[in-house]
Amino acid sequence: MSKRVYSYGEKKKHWQRVQIVLLCIAFFFVIYSCFTFFVFSMRVALSNSMQPGVHAKDRFIFSSYEFYTPDLQRGSIVLANMGEEDDRGIFMKFLDAFVRFWTLQRVDIGGRDVFFYLKRVIALPGDEVSMTNFVARIKKKDSPYHITEFELSEQHYEVIIPQVPAIWDTSLPFSGTIEPLILGENEYFLLSDDRSNTNDSRTWGPVPLKRIIGTALFRYWPLTRIGKP
Repeated sequence: MSKRVYSYGEKKKHWQRVQIVLLCIAFFFVIYSCFTFFVFSMRVALSNSMQPGVHAKDRFIFSSYEFYTPDLQRGSIVLANMGEEDDRGIFMKFLDAFVRFWTLQRVDIGGRDVFFYLKRVIALPGDEVSMTNFVARIKKKDSPYHITEFELSEQHYEVIIPQVPAIWDTSLPFSGTIEPLILGENEYFLLSDDRSNTNDSRTWGPVPLKRIIGTALFRYWPLTRIGKP
């Protein structure tokens, strides 16, 4: 079987094509990294705490609050960082973006994703919030009326209400009962759509704005549920 011999000219053209492909990939990655650092981020839902609307492994595009103060809306799904402040330098952040890019968001540098939680904004600064039977009631600032979370929400959503024994102590974090609480300046009340044993403001308390690092803009995977969450 004869072996094909490439001429110098063919080898040169082949190497030029490889260089062009590599440059295109590098250029795309730089653009992608700049956007994910300054404009948006891509995240994977790590749990089923936001069922029935969001499932584990759903993938989202989030807005980034790196350089501006967001105007959060009731009912929005947000990403909360409940771990330590990210003090990594620019190089490590770009390296993290590189790893995420080539692993399709499956791997991150430093394992910080375990401290990132998808939650729904239930109440805003100045609101009075309480809960009965796992449904939040909100009294807006300067309003005399208590209204359910669904009536005030900017978005439609459903929640999973667990069945608990009648003798369940209402003082426990996941009892479904919360005494009236007034949110301070830049404080938000975040809840899971699945109201069973999941971490949210029932255990954390009000979440300060600096802990909220993005709002879900678009679900791009799976294709059967693509669109605005």
